[in-house]
Amino acid sequence: MKIAISATAPNLDAIVDPRFGRAPYFVIADTDSMQFEAIENSSAVASGGAGISTAQMIADKAVQAVLTGSCGPNAYEVLSAAGVRVITGVSGTVRDAILSFKQGRLAPISAPDAPPHFGMGGGFGRGMGRGMGGFGMRRGVSMSGVAPQPPGKEEELRQLKDQAEALKQQLSEINRRIDELASED
Repeated sequence: MKIAISATAPNLDAIVDPRFGRAPYFVIADTDSMQFEAIENSSAVASGGAGISTAQMIADKAVQAVLTGSCGPNAYEVLSAAGVRVITGVSGTVRDAILSFKQGRLAPISAPDAPPHFGMGGGFGRGMGRGMGGFGMRRGVSMSGVAPQPPGKEEELRQLKDQAEALKQQLSEINRRIDELASED
């Protein structure tokens, strides 16, 4: 089975990025052979519409499931319409996520688990009513008719810790690359 995992780096040892639309990379893996391809998410730095364009990019890769930390309503609508199962709450390394998926320990969600624009750092309760491209929120209800529920305190704390860890790893990768480029001079 072909799946996509949001990642902080382009390899199996990368940390799963908790943000779907703003993840810097995706690892597209075959769960049977463990062969993979890493792709950069050019939408990660977009000023808006990151979830939608990222979901379209992933759907175009003909994956059957996406593993990520959280998924907002815009991305969820695009992925669902393409028949891609969305699995959230995933953390740890990409390799561990694939193994958990293969062992049947991860289940798809039936509604988005993050509000619009969550990955931009705006937090919960912001961005309602600003859906894009015909998808997303309209007066607090998604096109599927299901209003996303804000997570409980423990879940929000876990998501924020996962996001902080992902950002630490990204900063480490950036600093490593800076050092690498500086040493080439």
